[in-house]
Amino acid sequence: MSKKQDSFYFQNFIDCADYSCRAAYLLKETMSSFDVASLSQRLDEIHELEHEADIKKHELLNTLVKAFITPIEREDIIQVSQNLDDMTDQIEDVLIKIYYNRVSSIRADALEMVDILIRCCEEVRELMNEFENFKRSKNIHGHIVQINTLEEEADKLFISCMYNLHDTCEDPREVIAWREIYNYLEKCMDTCEHVADTVESTIMKNS
Repeated sequence: MSKKQDSFYFQNFIDCADYSCRAAYLLKETMSSFDVASLSQRLDEIHELEHEADIKKHELLNTLVKAFITPIEREDIIQVSQNLDDMTDQIEDVLIKIYYNRVSSIRADALEMVDILIRCCEEVRELMNEFENFKRSKNIHGHIVQINTLEEEADKLFISCMYNLHDTCEDPREVIAWREIYNYLEKCMDTCEHVADTVESTIMKNS
């Protein structure tokens, strides 16, 4: 297999991770400058990012089905690609939940969770930049560890958010809405960790 063909998969991973970062930035921007009237437009924007990420995933799968030799196992390529796609999907889902739950204002601790999400997505993008050279990279393990650390940080914040929600909010409908939003923010971090875990497993199989 040529180096160019070999690199295609890893560049596709980088591109897909970048879509997740862009979706996370858009989510942060939307929540920081929250305006109910513009929420529908924001949904269209994040859905367009999700659609473009889907196209990238399908480009990878269409190339994979025709490939005779691949740089890593086919199932690992598929799993990394799917995990990256899940990242963007989950970020879009957070905004969808804010929209259909008719949220009128954003809780401050939710923005803290989004800040962690952005750091997670950026670490995943850095991880993808190192992935092609995983046998020689001195940085790849550090990115994996950092993603796991951020996911643990998000778990602790999630518990705090849920506790404070039930302690400070008296409207049952608002409690239900924010429980769902917090859950989906936490799921976003889980998907980042799934990417890191798959990469780590792939490295172990190929070392």
